[in-house]
Amino acid sequence: MGTSRRPRRRRGSRGLAALALALALSLSVLACTAGPREPDGHKVSPTTASTASSNPAPGPPSGPPGPGQASAWPPAAAPGVPGHLAPKSDPSVLPGPIVIADKHNNRLVVVSPQGQVLWQWPQPGDLAPGQTFKVPDDVFVSPDGTSLIATQEDDFVVTEVDLATRKIVWRYGTPGRHGSGPNQLWNPDDAMKLPDGTVVAADIKNCRVVDLSPSSPRPVWGLGTLGSCTHHPPTQFGSPNGVFPLPNGHFLVTEINGAWVDELDRSGHVFWAVHVPGATYPSDSSELRLGQYVTADYTNPGQVVVFDQSGTTLWRWNPGGGEGRLNHPSLAEGLPNGDILLNDDDNHRVIVLDPAQNRIVWQYGHTGVAGSAPGYLNTPDGLDPVPPHSFADTVGLTRPSPGSW
Repeated sequence: MGTSRRPRRRRGSRGLAALALALALSLSVLACTAGPREPDGHKVSPTTASTASSNPAPGPPSGPPGPGQASAWPPAAAPGVPGHLAPKSDPSVLPGPIVIADKHNNRLVVVSPQGQVLWQWPQPGDLAPGQTFKVPDDVFVSPDGTSLIATQEDDFVVTEVDLATRKIVWRYGTPGRHGSGPNQLWNPDDAMKLPDGTVVAADIKNCRVVDLSPSSPRPVWGLGTLGSCTHHPPTQFGSPNGVFPLPNGHFLVTEINGAWVDELDRSGHVFWAVHVPGATYPSDSSELRLGQYVTADYTNPGQVVVFDQSGTTLWRWNPGGGEGRLNHPSLAEGLPNGDILLNDDDNHRVIVLDPAQNRIVWQYGHTGVAGSAPGYLNTPDGLDPVPPHSFADTVGLTRPSPGSW
């Protein structure tokens, strides 16, 4: 295995009014700047998996919605804004809009369940003189809902964008220059903000997981050994490409080398570690529901695997051909209805899988065709539903348990 994840490669409520205003203003900009629609000849229909596992699909998520989930962020599209979904897509499977890290278009974009472009960043004037924003490969909403944390793995930086002002308010790493010293990272991945204001991330080629702070030029916390990318947590990690918080205050760390997933706490205590069953390049594992975990296998054909702490496969999506075949998927995230939201990177699409029906039930993007016009993506490499259904909302980062964060 290589040591880089990509060689080319869920309820915060504060600040929602400011976000809605910023996104509403952006709609008028998009109406003036959107390019012509690209050819429709490569649209595909939602597809049944030809080789889905016979194992029963995971059950529906447990527990009622929490307070504040009815918040509208971002606003609905302006009247007359067309949607751009693959035929037979069902907008009702999404609880709300999603933000996508559209890597090779060098942008973040918010898309409605109907396939309307609601917001894009950056637009002219958003970047200060001398600033760049290149190859974003992950994006997560902050716990308070006021900013986005974008990881630019191949540019070696983590960037925070304030939604109200549309400005970069914090950045860790030196654009275009990797390293392990102060203000340096080497292929950072899946950075996300915690309620205490720090940002946790995997630092792939530095073989470590880190917690970064705007008040420190160095990580304020970390696990792993620089230059030693082998599986021996907590002192060594085999090229970690994800460090996802869990509702209990622990982390779920994904290791490329050896296809490992580990649950640890801040002290480094390892609660369990398993090989992702049948995966060769696990990517960005997270908890789907209590005791069930989901990972994308970053291969071609790729797959999505749901498994438990014993390494037992609970569900698998891995068609070897047809429109259901995945091409280097990198992030799968559970939805409230039990479906799975997925970016299928090198197919240039974001899809929703229904494990109960073994079908693609929603798609934005044209399979195998890159583009930048509405309805098109170019290597979408990260995503997050917007509040009140973001990853931070789902795992309860706004309500940390004592001693966790």
